[in-house]
Amino acid sequence: MSSPAERYAAARRRAAQASQFPALDEFALDLGFDLDDFQREACQSLERGSGVLVCAPTGAGKTVVGEFAVHLALRGTPGQPAEGTRRKCFYTTPIKALSNQKYHDLVDRYGAEQVGLLTGDNAINGDAPVVVMTTEVLRNMLYAGSATLEGLAYVVMDEVHYLADRFRGGVWEEVIIHLPASVTLVSLSATVSNAEEFADWLVTVRGETAVVVSEHRPVPLWQHMLVGKRMFDLFHDADAARKHDVHPELLRYTRDTMRRLELGEGRSAGPGGGRRGPRWRGPMRPDIVDRLDREGLLPAILFIFSRAGCDAAVQQCLAAGLRLTSPEERAEIRRVVESRVTAIPGEDLSVLGYWEWLDGLERGLAAHHAGMLPAFKEVVEELFVRGLVKAVFATETLALGINMPARCVVLERLVKYNGEAHVDLTPGEYTQLTGRAGRRGIDVEGHAVVVWSPETDPRHVAGLASTRTYPLRSSFRPSYNMAVNLVGTVGAEPARALLESSFAQFQADRSVVGLARQVQRNTETIEAYGADAACHHGDFDEYFGLRVAIADRERALARQGQSQRKAAAVASLERLRVGDVIRVPSGRRAGLAVVLDPATGGFGEPRPLVLTQDRWAGRVSPGDFTTPAEVLARIRVPKHFNHRSPAARRDLAAEVSGTGLDRHGGRRGGRSRQAAGEDHRLSQLRAELRGHPCHACPDREEHARWAERRRRLERDTEELRQRVAGRTGSLARTFDRIVALLTARGYLAPDGAVTDAGRMLGRIWTEADLLVAECLRRGVWDGLSPAELAAAVSVVVFEARRDVDERASLPRGGVSEAVDATLKLWSEIEADEASRGLAVTREPDLGFAWPIYRWARGEALAKVLASGHEIDGEMPAGDFVRWARQVVDLLGQLADSGGASADLRSTARQAIGAVNRGVLAYHAAA
Repeated sequence: MSSPAERYAAARRRAAQASQFPALDEFALDLGFDLDDFQREACQSLERGSGVLVCAPTGAGKTVVGEFAVHLALRGTPGQPAEGTRRKCFYTTPIKALSNQKYHDLVDRYGAEQVGLLTGDNAINGDAPVVVMTTEVLRNMLYAGSATLEGLAYVVMDEVHYLADRFRGGVWEEVIIHLPASVTLVSLSATVSNAEEFADWLVTVRGETAVVVSEHRPVPLWQHMLVGKRMFDLFHDADAARKHDVHPELLRYTRDTMRRLELGEGRSAGPGGGRRGPRWRGPMRPDIVDRLDREGLLPAILFIFSRAGCDAAVQQCLAAGLRLTSPEERAEIRRVVESRVTAIPGEDLSVLGYWEWLDGLERGLAAHHAGMLPAFKEVVEELFVRGLVKAVFATETLALGINMPARCVVLERLVKYNGEAHVDLTPGEYTQLTGRAGRRGIDVEGHAVVVWSPETDPRHVAGLASTRTYPLRSSFRPSYNMAVNLVGTVGAEPARALLESSFAQFQADRSVVGLARQVQRNTETIEAYGADAACHHGDFDEYFGLRVAIADRERALARQGQSQRKAAAVASLERLRVGDVIRVPSGRRAGLAVVLDPATGGFGEPRPLVLTQDRWAGRVSPGDFTTPAEVLARIRVPKHFNHRSPAARRDLAAEVSGTGLDRHGGRRGGRSRQAAGEDHRLSQLRAELRGHPCHACPDREEHARWAERRRRLERDTEELRQRVAGRTGSLARTFDRIVALLTARGYLAPDGAVTDAGRMLGRIWTEADLLVAECLRRGVWDGLSPAELAAAVSVVVFEARRDVDERASLPRGGVSEAVDATLKLWSEIEADEASRGLAVTREPDLGFAWPIYRWARGEALAKVLASGHEIDGEMPAGDFVRWARQVVDLLGQLADSGGASADLRSTARQAIGAVNRGVLAYHAAA
C-alpha cells in the first residue's frame, strides 16, 4: 500500500503530464483503460510533433497510437474547422479486410460523417477528415497529385512490416518516400529485431522519428509440445525460456519415443534398407480438439499449412462426432449465417458446400483459408470473435492482420509451402502465429502447442520460441509504372536519387559487410558439419552423393512417369461412352463407376460425369486416374437418367455392383514401382549404395542428417556470395536499365519527358503493367465481346498456385486470337528484358480464361468452377472470387484509361457488369 505522500506525488506527476500533453489526457479519458508505458511514450512523442515508429507484439495495443493520431487530426474540429484548412488523417492498412474492420471501429467512435473508406472495392465519404484506405490507394493518390491530399497532417501505416512482402512490399516504401514533408508519419509494426535500423532510415527520409519498442506481451504466453497423447511444457520456467533450455522431461520422452520407433523400424525394414525414416502416427485432429476442450483451452486456432488439410480436419472432427456448442449457441450461429448468405443464390450455395459448412459451424468447428468464399470466411471470423465457433483450422493467412485472437494456438507442423518449395517456419512467422494466443481482457494467459513428430526437434522449437532475431528486410524494386511516375513527377536524375534513398538501398549498402561476415561464419560451420558427418567405415561424402543422386533420379522418373500417366489417362477418358463401367483407382471416389456423360470435346481436359457404386454422382478428372481408365463392362443407362434423384442413383449403383467386378482390382500401384525398378541408372546407383562401406554403419542416418545440413548450408552460402557481388548501387543500375527500355519503346522521350504512352502506363496498376500497356497500344483487345474481354485480360493477372505442365485450352475465336497476340508481345518484352539484364515479366497464365469467360456469359457457378485448369479438380470458390475481383480491377482501369479506344472502354464497363453477379455481387456489396 503506497503512503499518502507517494499518492500525492503521483497525482502531481499526472497533473504535470496533463498540462504538458493536454491532447493525450483528453484522449485517454475516453479510452476506458489505462495506457501502457509504451503507448503513453509513443503518444507523447506524437503530441510533441515527432514522427513515431512503434514495434510491439501482436495484441499489445499498437493501434491505440494510430487512433491518437486520428484524435490529433480531429481535435478542435468537431463540425467545421476552427481555423484555416482542416487537418486530415489517413489510416492505411495492408488488406481490405483490415481496412473494413478499422473503418467500422472509427465510425463507432467518431461517427460516420467524420470517417471515410477507400479500398479497391469501396469508396465511402472519401473527403472526410479521417479516411481508412489500403496502402495502394494512397500510393496512387500521391502519383496522381490528388486534391484529397490537401490538409493531410498524419498518415498511420498499420502493419508497416508488410514492406518485407515480396509482392507488395515496395508500395510502403513508395508512400514513405513520396509523402509531403509536412505529414507526420505513424508507423506501427510487429516486433522486429532491426527497429533501430528501420528508424535510422525513417529519420533520413522523414526527419525526426521516435522509436518505441515493447517486447512485453500483455497476456503471458506458455509454450507446450504434444507428444502422442502427452502434453509437456516446452520450458520449465521463465528463466529456462530465456536460456532456450528445453524441459528435461520433454527431451527424455522424445528421445525414448525416437528410440522405440527406430527399433521397430529396424525390424520392419527390407534387405535394401530402402525405407527412410520411422513410421509415426501422431494424435488425431479430433483428439487434439477434444483434449483442448477438456483442458479449457478453447477457443483455439489450429494452423495447418494446407487448404485441403483444413477442410479435411473439419470433416474428421464431424465424423468423430465432436460437438462444442450448446443448443442456444447453435440457434444463434444459424441465425447469423442465414442473415449473411441471403444474397447468394440457392443453387450456388449447394455448389459451395454450404450445408456441410453450416453443419461444422453449428458444432463450433470451421476451416479458414484463401480457397473459401470471402463471405464464408467473414462469417467464420465473426462467429469466432464472438466465441460461438470454438476451433478454427487455418492456413497462415489468418495470422496476417485480421483480429481473431484465441486462448490457444496449435501448430501441426513447422514446415509450410511458400508457393515454390516446402520451407521451415522462421522465428518471425512462428511469433506471429503464436501471437494470436491470449485475448487481452479475457484470458489470464495464452497457450501455444506444437504437435511433435520425429522431424521436430524440441530444441529447434525452443529456438523459434525464444529468438528475437527476425529483421525487417526491404523487398522494394523499381517497376515500369513506378519509373514513369517518378520521372513524370520529379525528373530522371532526382528520381534516381529518390530510389537511392529507399530502405532497400539503405540496407544493401549496410549489409555487404554483414553478408561477407555471414559467408565466413557459414564456411566455418560447413567444416564443423563435415566433421560430424565423417564415418570411420569410409568416405561418407561419396556415400551421401549416391543418396542425393538416387533421390534426384527418382524425382526425375516420377515427373516423367506422371506426365506419361496423365497423357494416357486423358486419352482413355476421351474414349469413354455412356454406360461404360470403369474403375476409379484412387482418391475419395475410388471404386467402380458407370459413365453417365462422357463430356468430351469443348474445353480443357475431359471430365466425364460418373455414378459410383457408393451412389455418388459427379465429374472425375484425369488427376483421379493413376493408370488409364479401362472399360471393364457395359450396362444400360436409362435415356433420361436424373443423377440428382436418390432413387435413380440407388438403382443404377446396384446394377454397377451387380456386375460382380472387384471394387479395387488386383494390381494397385505395382506398375509404377516396376517401371521405376527397370531404370538401369537407378538400379546401378542403388547397387553402388548397398555396396558402399558406409551403408553398414549403424550411425549412417545420423551422419546423413549432418551431411544434409551441410549441403543446404553450402547452397545458401553460394547464394550469399552472389548477393554480395550484386549489391552496391543495385537499385540505381536497375532503374537506368528500365528507363532505357521505356525510352526504346516510346514511353519516355530521349530528353526524359514522359510521352502520352508513358502517361497511360503510369495509370496501370498491375504486376504486368508494361504488357497491359503494350496490349492497349497494339489494339489487342479491341473488337471483343464483354465475356471475351474478361477472358483475354485474365491471362495477365491470373497466376496458378502450382505449375501445370500442359497449356490450358481457350474459347475459340476472339479470345484465342487476343491471347496469342498477348503471348507474342510478352515474348518480345521478355527478350528485351533479358538482353538488358532485367527481371523478366511473368509469362501470361491461361488457366482462368475459361472460368471467367463462362461466368461473364451468365453460366452457373458449378460449371464455371468445373472449367478451371486445376491439377486437383475444381477451382476453389475463394480463388475464383479473388481472381475475378482482380480481373474486374483491371477492367476498371481499362474503362478509365486514356490509352484505350471508346469502344474498348465501353466493353470493359459492360464486362464489369457481367462479372459482378451472384457470389461476386455479394462480395462487391460486402
